[in-house]
Amino acid sequence: MTVTTDVCVVGGGPGGRALALALVRLGRRVVLLEQRAAAARAFRGESLTPDGVRLLAGLGVLDRVRDRTHEVNRLEIADGGSRVLDVSFEIFPHAYRRPVELAQPTLLAALADAAAEYGGCTVLEPASAVGLLEEGGTVRGVRAKTPGGTAEIRAEVTVGADGRYSAVRRLSGLEHYARRTPLERDVVWMKLPFPDAWDRHAYRVRIDSGRHGLFLPSTDGTVRIGLNIPKGGLRELRASGLERLHARLRRLAPELAAGAFEGLRSWSDTALLDIFTTDVGRWSAPGLVLIGDAAHTLSPILGQGVNHALADAAALAPLLDRALAEPRSRRAAALDTATLAFQQARKDAVRRSRALQLRQERMFTLSARPAVALRRAVYRVVDSSPALQRRVLAPAYFPRGAVAATPDRPARTEPRR
Repeated sequence: MTVTTDVCVVGGGPGGRALALALVRLGRRVVLLEQRAAAARAFRGESLTPDGVRLLAGLGVLDRVRDRTHEVNRLEIADGGSRVLDVSFEIFPHAYRRPVELAQPTLLAALADAAAEYGGCTVLEPASAVGLLEEGGTVRGVRAKTPGGTAEIRAEVTVGADGRYSAVRRLSGLEHYARRTPLERDVVWMKLPFPDAWDRHAYRVRIDSGRHGLFLPSTDGTVRIGLNIPKGGLRELRASGLERLHARLRRLAPELAAGAFEGLRSWSDTALLDIFTTDVGRWSAPGLVLIGDAAHTLSPILGQGVNHALADAAALAPLLDRALAEPRSRRAAALDTATLAFQQARKDAVRRSRALQLRQERMFTLSARPAVALRRAVYRVVDSSPALQRRVLAPAYFPRGAVAATPDRPARTEPRR
């Protein structure tokens, strides 16, 4: 089977689906490859920053999911049993100022439904990219494995939106520019009943010397918990028995003890996330570009991955649209210029988020007594000043340089001829 299209998007996560929607709103034809059926996914990332909410509104998707979101009003950090920082998102002067929790299957379904209503988007699922089609050093599409056999998707431009272990990045040779940095910790994730005494509209970070936990409300009424452990330390933790995990939880959040007794019966109730960041120095090659985790894997601190994937899609779509409108004789050069401009437009926002995440990771893991005292003092200083709160958190929740998702020209329901 051979399919010809304007853009081939490899990866059906938030970034890939959002890009497909943004492109069909501009009248472009898209083929999207998704390796796994949606029901087979195991999601953790549900947090949308206020800027992520703004981007969904620009894509016309927010109203579709608004009644299935859970709004968050506060960020609270407690250290050694005492609250050291309490930020209200009301202090930020933006139309969209509150983060929301949104189950990723709900988000993906809404993006897919919106794209289907515009038309022009063909989804192959399950399908995986196994090779690139190249002519004269330029990528012209992908070779994909599907249940019906091999398919060739010939495209003016191919987009790798296939995550932190991107096959497109590897097949294109852009892996050569990728620098992977393991962090000192991994995260054990779980879901438990939400404590009655807690505010359901708050993010919580609990710190105990060099250990910390993230406590995030979910749309299903539970609390998502991420506990840090030393890199590669899961085997030792499991060898110590499940009671050690219960003890960690009780020390950080005694309010969860009763729910943990009922909801955490075996290690199968947990999942491990290997924490690393990947900085890809070059996001594009002739005829090809990377977005989201494929271009810039971030850590889970402050929930940045989904939001930067949406911002990438919003930034890239109008650039590709303008390049594809060029006469064929100038189109390849225009696409190269567009993909380079895309990286230039987005790299600083990604860099700021990564730097903020790494600072927070280091702050959370300080364990020496003087360092712990300094950490608490820093958080209390920030807590005392709304201006400092805005300055410290703006790069995570309101990144400068983010491009609005609303297309810069009217959407067309029919593709260009």
